[in-house]
Amino acid sequence: MNIQEMMKQAQQMQEQLQRQMAELRAEGNAGGGMVTVVVNGAKQIQSLKIDPEVVSKEDVEMLQDLILAAINDAHRKVDEQLGQQMQGLMGGLKIPGL
Repeated sequence: MNIQEMMKQAQQMQEQLQRQMAELRAEGNAGGGMVTVVVNGAKQIQSLKIDPEVVSKEDVEMLQDLILAAINDAHRKVDEQLGQQMQGLMGGLKIPGL
């Protein structure tokens, strides 16, 4: 296999991963589902749902913490899914950091 073929194959793999990232959705939750966030593979927030029961003027800080926890949960799930997809693309080859 020559270098041009390898570069073409790498480019195809990158394009495939970008398509998968655009289609990927991960849901993060906090507070037992009181806050739910859906993000795409690029970690952009697609939706945010907040249970009205958690909204309180007296405890805005708790709501902020729940939102952050749900976002971080969703991001972690995206990372896990992308890592699995990368391993699939690489034929099971383990790459440090992925």
